[in-house]
Amino acid sequence: MIAFVTGPVAALAPTTAVIEVGGVGMAVQCTPTTIAGLRLGEQARLATSLVVREDSLTLYGFADDDERQVFELLQTASGVGPRLAQAMLGVHSPDALRTAVSTGDEKALMAVPGIGKKGAQKLLLELKDKLGAPLGTSGLVGAQRVAAGPAPWSEQLAAALIGLGYASREAEEAVAAVAPQAEAAIAESGSAPVPQLLRAALQTLSRTR
Repeated sequence: MIAFVTGPVAALAPTTAVIEVGGVGMAVQCTPTTIAGLRLGEQARLATSLVVREDSLTLYGFADDDERQVFELLQTASGVGPRLAQAMLGVHSPDALRTAVSTGDEKALMAVPGIGKKGAQKLLLELKDKLGAPLGTSGLVGAQRVAAGPAPWSEQLAAALIGLGYASREAEEAVAAVAPQAEAAIAESGSAPVPQLLRAALQTLSRTR
């Protein structure tokens, strides 16, 4: 198993980062939030999980070991493959998922593209005793990591939504809808918490579909 990769970032796409490791470019599938925390040419360390299929080897990357652990635990639920598990982590931090499961928050899980009401109810039952209690740090670390990047919050948010499968027009409308929330956060703390804004944008999109 490849536990992590370390090296300069050679290329970035909405859901993929290429990390140069010993002269070899490793393509790593990442959430839009993780991608937003990377910079071309800069050193990066991603915790990874290798998913082996008959016809493919896919390396999934995460900002830290906790995200990787939750990614693997999510897949123990029936019907949850690596893509859906990563989509869940693209919308929620590990602690937010733990909180949603521990409190039975169906709406939080339904904010993930591809999860409906019945699917959310099933996941809550199957994951109840697997994810554990919130650690109290994951969401904050994620917010600080993304907010520290030089790209404007609106560009980060739009890229994250498009990476999750939404059309450019939908992403633009969702960004506009959460703009007041972002401006209020900037006025108060000097930065826009992209992970929280992403969740708010997804809730807006779920109401319009």
